[in-house]
Amino acid sequence: MTRMVTISSLLSILLFAFHWTDEISRGMETGGVSSLGGVLILVVWLYGTLVLAERRSGYIVTLIGGIFGLGVLVLHMQGTRIVGRRIVNTSGVFFWVWTLIALGVTSTLSAILSVRGLWSLRRGPTPS
Repeated sequence: MTRMVTISSLLSILLFAFHWTDEISRGMETGGVSSLGGVLILVVWLYGTLVLAERRSGYIVTLIGGIFGLGVLVLHMQGTRIVGRRIVNTSGVFFWVWTLIALGVTSTLSAILSVRGLWSLRRGPTPS
């Protein structure tokens, strides 16, 4: 199960980075020094996924990352009036929406698998 959490979390990180880059290139998000907060989030999420795998702290980081990844989808889908006007008539809108939906799916899967991993740590190691 650890491999599935790692893969789904890595996909979420990649899709989040693609989506965020697309928003910066469209002028929807600011680039520069103000983006360092987002970089820090990605670094912590990546560290939790790769270095802290199979540990309680790693599962917690991937769970929080999964929840935030799903939150990106929810926030964008609620903001149709603001985001819809800015994005609907631009080129590449398909990629923007696709990464948003794929991010929501992989993040949700990552969160679910993280909860299962935390639950299995609580019960103790499973026999192979």
